[in-house]
Amino acid sequence: QVRLEESGGGMVQAGGSLRLSCVASVSTFGRYTMGWFRQAPGKDREFVSAITWNRRDTSYADSVKGRFTISRDNDKKMVSLQMNSLKPEDTAIYYCAARWSDFLHSRGDEYDMWGQGTQVTVSS
Repeated sequence: QVRLEESGGGMVQAGGSLRLSCVASVSTFGRYTMGWFRQAPGKDREFVSAITWNRRDTSYADSVKGRFTISRDNDKKMVSLQMNSLKPEDTAIYYCAARWSDFLHSRGDEYDMWGQGTQVTVSS
């Protein structure tokens, strides 16, 4: 069982940056596809970004392309999401998710494990 813990959320003005991190407590991190999702108040959870275990493939939601960058450090069992040029519409709780896989996944129901989430608030 993988336990995921997110950190790095906070409040920032529009145009600012935040870096989210997610640390996994697992013996073998290297074969998990990792994803980031977010859920704004009153809205459904949505896909943000994902990365395969070997860092060969990444994917992004259209709404964050060019602004967000996903990365991972398998030695540290960590996946990060660098968020630049933040907008008020990026305000949400951000969740880290994991799935044992060789492929990218963008649907929430494809992931087996989830963190508790970290709040990101972007003010205008």
